[in-house]
Parts: sequence; C-alpha cells; structure tokens
Amino acid sequence: MSAIGYLGVGAAALAVARWWYPREVERESAARFPVGADGIIAGARPIMLEGAGPRGILVLHGFGDTPQSVASLAHALHAGGETVYAPLLAGHGRTLADFAASSGEAWLAGAREALQLLRGRCSHLAVVGQSLGGVLATLVVTESTDITALALLAPYLEMPRFARRLTPFAPLLELALPYLVTADERSIHDADARAQSLSFGTTTPRLTRELMRMADRARAALPEITVPTLYIQARKDNRIESAVAERSFESLGAREKRLVWLDRGGHVVAADEERDEVARLVREWFAAL
Repeated sequence: MSAIGYLGVGAAALAVARWWYPREVERESAARFPVGADGIIAGARPIMLEGAGPRGILVLHGFGDTPQSVASLAHALHAGGETVYAPLLAGHGRTLADFAASSGEAWLAGAREALQLLRGRCSHLAVVGQSLGGVLATLVVTESTDITALALLAPYLEMPRFARRLTPFAPLLELALPYLVTADERSIHDADARAQSLSFGTTTPRLTRELMRMADRARAALPEITVPTLYIQARKDNRIESAVAERSFESLGAREKRLVWLDRGGHVVAADEERDEVARLVREWFAAL
C-alpha cells in the first residue's frame, strides 16, 4: 500500500473512532445515570426546604455534580429553621450531552435565578458554595447588596498549571478527545458517600476552559467580598493545593473571615468524611451573624 493509502486508512480509522468514542461515553453515562421523564437523573433534582425563620440560604453544588452532593448540609441548615435552596445548575444532573452543551454564563445565570427565588421568600440571605459553587457564590455575592454571609467550601478558584496550559488548545483537543475522564476516588474518601455520588466524572476540553474562565473571574473578585466569610478546605484535597486556598483566603476583602482546615476527606467536603463537621461550622457561622 502506498503512503497515501496508509494515510487514507489512518484518517478513516480516526474518523470512526471520533464518531464512536463520544457516543460510547454518553451511552455508558446514560446506563449509569438514567434520566426520568423530566430529563433529570433520579436523585439529582433541586432541593427546596422551607424554614420557619427569616433567612434563606442558597447552597450551590460543584462542577459536574448535583444537589445530592450538598444534601446533608442543606438538611442540617434546614433543621436549624433556615429556608434552604440547592438548585440544579445548568447542564448538570441531566444527560452528558446536556452537560457538554452548558456554559459558565449559564451556570452563573442559574445561581442568580436561584438567589432571586429566595429573595421572594426570605428577608435575609446567605450563600454557600462548594467547588464550582464557591466560584458562583463569590460572583453573586459581589453583585448583591442584600447578602449578609458567605461560606466557601473548597472553592475552585485556581486551575492547576498543567491544565491551564492546555486550555488554549481546547478546540484542537476536542477533535481528538470530545470527553475527558476526570473521576478520582480521592475526591470523596468515604466509600458509601462516593457510591452515592451522582457526579459525571467526565468533562470536555471546552467545559474545562469554561471552568477556568469562571474561576479566574471569581478569583479577581475576591477583594470585593466584604461580607463575613467562612472558608473550609481539606488538607488532602486532590483538586486544590493548600497554597491556592491560602492565597485565595488572604485575597478575601472581608474583615471578618475564618479559614478552617479539615484533616480527613477530599475535595467534596460537604459529602465526605467530615460532612457533619462542615455542617456544624456553616450552621454556627450563619447563626452568629
């Protein structure tokens, strides 16, 4: 076979692989997380818990995750009399193709809409955000004048250097690898909690670039945060280096702020081994304000 023939065969094989691979990833995801008639994965629906008190707390989940990952925290806050809303962010908790089609602006728009819903029900507002949710929480707090307190749970405010260097090439990477596996057992050390997780564990080069863009935007906004802020970070976080958390905490403009380190668990602190401690810390932080 000639060189041109080999090139033709190679190109054909690449085209077949490029057609087959994303469909296979989406098929496996659909088998693992079947959606219901409403298009949402079972267990991934928004959480709305009506409380007797005047405060409403917005709880935002992480990248590729669902409200299930913050459910324990939401219920603990509600047990204290708070109205709690944990929305399902755009593209999340649905099909993998829906997730792939989402964007940073859509995630932020969802957080804004959720906050507006709480405004119609409660006279006092507070916000909690985990990972990407921490990014969105930072942004909605800087846009608002009626939020009285903030809790950031391992906020994803800085992408690792190696991933950052790849993001400019996202369009080219997507031609070869439409989906990237990001699942890491170290994100949740608790085996039972990990088994219950509804996280996709998959992203795309474009979504990775969107995540970086939103993280950069939120990191730049940290000095604008003036409300009392609780920052919780696990020392063994597999997604965020301790130095990043320390820099981010120092950048916060709030005069009243507290950084708490967890000794167990990974990145998804609201669902992991010290979830009860996380809930206690957040509950007490808000109750004192």
